[in-house]
Amino acid sequence: MTRTTHPSVVLLDGSAQLPREVLGNKGYGINVMRRHGLPVPPAFCITTEKCVQWFDDPDTTMAGLQEPLRESIGHLERRTSRTFGHGSSPLLVSVRSGAALSMPGMMDTVLNLGMTDAVERALAENFSVEFATDTRARFTDMYRRIVLGGDMSAAVPEDPFAQLRGAINAVFASWNSSRAVTYRSHHGHDDRGGTAVVVQAMVYGNREFNSGTGVLFSRNPMTGADEPFGEWLPGGQGEDIVSGTFDAQPVSALAEQQPHVYAELVAASRRLESLGGDVQDIEYTVEEGKLWLLQTRAAKRSAQAAVRLALTLRREGLIDDMETLRRVTPAHIETLLLPSLQPETRLEAPLLAKGLPACPGVVSGMAYTDVDDAIDAAEEGVDVILVRTSTSPDDVQGMIAARGIVTEIGGATSHAAVVSRELGRPAVVGCGAGVADALAGRLITIDGTEGEVREGILELTAWSENDSPELAELTRIALAAGHTDVLSVVRRAGTAIER
Repeated sequence: MTRTTHPSVVLLDGSAQLPREVLGNKGYGINVMRRHGLPVPPAFCITTEKCVQWFDDPDTTMAGLQEPLRESIGHLERRTSRTFGHGSSPLLVSVRSGAALSMPGMMDTVLNLGMTDAVERALAENFSVEFATDTRARFTDMYRRIVLGGDMSAAVPEDPFAQLRGAINAVFASWNSSRAVTYRSHHGHDDRGGTAVVVQAMVYGNREFNSGTGVLFSRNPMTGADEPFGEWLPGGQGEDIVSGTFDAQPVSALAEQQPHVYAELVAASRRLESLGGDVQDIEYTVEEGKLWLLQTRAAKRSAQAAVRLALTLRREGLIDDMETLRRVTPAHIETLLLPSLQPETRLEAPLLAKGLPACPGVVSGMAYTDVDDAIDAAEEGVDVILVRTSTSPDDVQGMIAARGIVTEIGGATSHAAVVSRELGRPAVVGCGAGVADALAGRLITIDGTEGEVREGILELTAWSENDSPELAELTRIALAAGHTDVLSVVRRAGTAIER
């Protein structure tokens, strides 16, 4: 069993001094936000070290967590003036994974935990029957899928602490789920770190009045433009938007509906960007006109955005030359130099579908709607375009095998969009119902910059060095620093930029 010198359960009230490797990415970000007085629901986390111990001896690990969990839930009760799983003002919590390594959508989450018959009645009396019924249904569905192994008729425990133990076990176990292992293997990460578990007081985007959920990037993660970028889903909870199973509105809709909330959100994003020295990906909830920040992390970004953002942050003084070069990988450079689709070629091909551009780039191939078929075809050397109604963490092997991704529903911050940018797969999302059936088996070209799917295998033309002033600037920085990695990649691609 791994020896630890850290507490097993840590309050995320701004006072925690533990590193990201112990608190996990999510817990670390919550603690930073609380330290700087930003509006974050109270939370605590079970450390990554406990996850490692759990895999050695689950029963002993969970037994040792019982008293710390009760004490920490008591802290949330005092901070919220609510009671966990009972009483006239009940406390519900979210139980979410939080590894030190960001793996968007790869592990499990349970929302609205602590729900019982008595809690549902209290929520109906305090708010509305519709809200109480919706919240109960969301919890029951998620608990059965995540904790009870997909048995949608299984009985959910009435004891809120039994629910909590079950959810913690499920989140720990998801560290070694096939999708998480595949994701880490693809990126060359090892399996030793484990995940923290973050338990946070619920705030409700599914309330009836001026409520909703969303994701905001402090700058555009596709283009690198210095503009807020994100989505807003009125009446939803966090998993609705990140799962890509709902068509969200652009975040500008929040600016129109609740301008004071939008202004507060953007100000918080700029502050977090300055604190972290990097572009932030922020999950937020609005509960009856009040903004709550649930998570912040460094944003996943396209290759184009990675180069532009590194140079922009350097010019703004947030990072130095070496950090600029560190943030741009050889893979980013190679992606930038890939051939692109010329306008006349694009416009001559029939347009089959139009959606939201989720990851820049142009790729062609055969459209497959079944993940297993897509994987098999890719292994046989077929250029595969994965076309789905929406993607989920279970689709990650197919996403890795594919050259590009298309979805019928979901927005630019959905699972498909975020993971596509992380994998560097051109993607078009939210193309509309029926697109998967219409495209299945066809040869198509997807343009992740224009948000288009066109018929046929279209000819691409490679960039020259004159097409990329950012690449020229990056190479000058590399030469001045005596760093040759960027330059060597450029030269290998046959597009050397003269000093």
